[in-house]
Amino acid sequence: MLQVAGGGLVVGAGAVGAWQWLAPEVKKTGMDGGAPVRAAKTSTSASFVHVIAHPDDSLYFMNPELEQSILSGAPAVTVCLTGGESDGRNALSKSRGYEHMPMKRPEFVRARINGFREATAQMATGNSLSPWDVETLRLLPGFEVELQTLRAAPHVQMIFVELIEARSLRYPHKDSLRGLWLGATPKLTTLTPTASPVTRTYQYGRRQLIDTLAAVFERYQPTVVRTLDPNPAHLAKQPDYRNTPPVLEGIYSHDHQDHTTSAFFAQAALAEYWGRKHSRPTAVESYVGYEVDVLRSNLDKATTDRKITFLDIYGWADHGKNCGDPAGCGDRKVGNLSATKYHGWSSNCRHRAPGTMRWVQPLPDGRLAAFGILDGAAQCWTERKAGSGIWSAPVAVGGSMLEGQIEVVRHQDGSLQLFSVRTVLPVNDKPHRREVVTALQTGKGPGGAPAFGPWQSLDSPEDDPRRSMEMGYPVAVVGKDGTVFVFVRDYDGGISFRSGTGGNGWTGWTALPAAGPRTRLEDGLDAVLDGDGRIHVVAADTRTVHHWMSQGSDGPPRPAAPTRLPATTGPLTLAPLTGGGIRVAMRQPDTSRIVVADRLTDSWKVSAECASISGYGRVALAQAGTATVLAARDGKGLVRLSAGSGRPGPWADEGIPHRGMTGMTQDAKGRTVAVVLGMDGRLSSARHTGSGKSPFTDWLSHDGTTQADLES
Repeated sequence: MLQVAGGGLVVGAGAVGAWQWLAPEVKKTGMDGGAPVRAAKTSTSASFVHVIAHPDDSLYFMNPELEQSILSGAPAVTVCLTGGESDGRNALSKSRGYEHMPMKRPEFVRARINGFREATAQMATGNSLSPWDVETLRLLPGFEVELQTLRAAPHVQMIFVELIEARSLRYPHKDSLRGLWLGATPKLTTLTPTASPVTRTYQYGRRQLIDTLAAVFERYQPTVVRTLDPNPAHLAKQPDYRNTPPVLEGIYSHDHQDHTTSAFFAQAALAEYWGRKHSRPTAVESYVGYEVDVLRSNLDKATTDRKITFLDIYGWADHGKNCGDPAGCGDRKVGNLSATKYHGWSSNCRHRAPGTMRWVQPLPDGRLAAFGILDGAAQCWTERKAGSGIWSAPVAVGGSMLEGQIEVVRHQDGSLQLFSVRTVLPVNDKPHRREVVTALQTGKGPGGAPAFGPWQSLDSPEDDPRRSMEMGYPVAVVGKDGTVFVFVRDYDGGISFRSGTGGNGWTGWTALPAAGPRTRLEDGLDAVLDGDGRIHVVAADTRTVHHWMSQGSDGPPRPAAPTRLPATTGPLTLAPLTGGGIRVAMRQPDTSRIVVADRLTDSWKVSAECASISGYGRVALAQAGTATVLAARDGKGLVRLSAGSGRPGPWADEGIPHRGMTGMTQDAKGRTVAVVLGMDGRLSSARHTGSGKSPFTDWLSHDGTTQADLES
């Protein structure tokens, strides 16, 4: 029996084929005689859908989070839009006799599918040859796709749509996902792999592909949707493709055109899905693709080596392995090159939206308010009682097609202001673009929760809609005189800002002066007000950290002296120090070790290197008196806490799963509070007590349940 109860999937031990609960039509033809699927032995309120373009995309760019979601026992479904057929030659392009090999695209597609599912089976079961059940699935009338279910772990599924790929990294072919998105072609055909239960080809229009993905979301009711990067960085030198039709003209990026467009289709399908009735809200995460090859590695060696283990299975690096399919057991174009040629892809896992810790803020009555994005709209949770850690259900505070995490600032009167980024999809003759948006608190709503006015567009530093797609995510700070400054990474790799007195009456976008020659900043900048009322902004490139500082208590920041700090993996977090100065937390490349640096006078100095917990991503940092509190993701995807006097202390042993960036603020008693959103969209929090055997309280879920209660 399969139930939908309280927003959670519960699969009973007697279920057979329970995954077909929302399938309009399923036809089993699979391997091993179509043996019934063993029921999942799990109960979870989370569900994951991964939308990718090619069969190796999630292995390179979403792992280790792909593996963590699979091992959680929650439904983990991957939708692959193209076959990735390339030229149909399953060999390295420079191998001997390559140009004389026959083009066998249906066989190569099947070999890539085999490699992908073997790597996935290894993650889920420890056996790469664990069998799958293969069947057809009808998501739209008249269209069939291939559905695969891992028999030993049936919460793991794959859906293959098998549209033809672009067959080029950037060249503007009309017969491609990009051509379909832009309207250069009205239909895109599928390519049927060998031995597929789908026995014919189909032609998808733009609307039909969007509806197909929306049907996937309806089928699985995901709490987390993962996509590739919809906003990759552009190439410094744009290629010149002669005679390109105007409809296919554009800005060429570091990423594969199929990656970017698959994310666009996912966004459009989510907009469609969110407009329909569904049982539980969805968060979205997007992952940087080929661009990581020009960035520093943000995974440590152990995590990278584990990723490469799965990638070598996908690449059929063990040529003696026999998977029982004459089409092939993996993608020999990748082969065993994930540790060498493709090491930049293997040694990174980067979210496009880095988030900040400022999505949690205190209210004047001492309660905390937390803000997140679910179903593309802003939501607000409030503590039921100050210091309780028990939260209300989320209340919608508006917005649409918002991305990343909400940035929240607190005005001098205690009112709040929200910032985010909104994507405007290209419908009704509107250009495809992104813009910064803000909403200002107008008063109180039911239960004393903050109420907000309408969301206002702050536009983008870029007049060209195509350039606006590359804009970063906002960070904001309130100056000593009440002026709000909002900063974003711009198309040129610098920082642009707007300011407004009291969060109103905004100036136009202005670029901060460059901090140095040839500086191209990564997203993940941060801003803070120090004890003297000066605004500080920091951002990193691949070589060092750059610093801007206002000259007094008003006016925009200007470049400060070089920090001479070592390279980082991108996102930074600033905090003012008691008694003057500022502190920054960051991660080292290659090791992912967390490093803390201080600016006490006119120069920066590394003051602490924390014990390694692996992991990656931004670090939350708070200074409360002499206490330094950190929160960071570890190598298992758990949030870990650290506290010490004047500098970081040892890491707490216990952590909990989470998504996005940890929120951190002080409560009415001056205690540092860490807040996280779970994969199921529920809040948990812990407080720094500074006393006893553990300096933190237990993690408390939104309803007062501890993590120990949940595990028991």
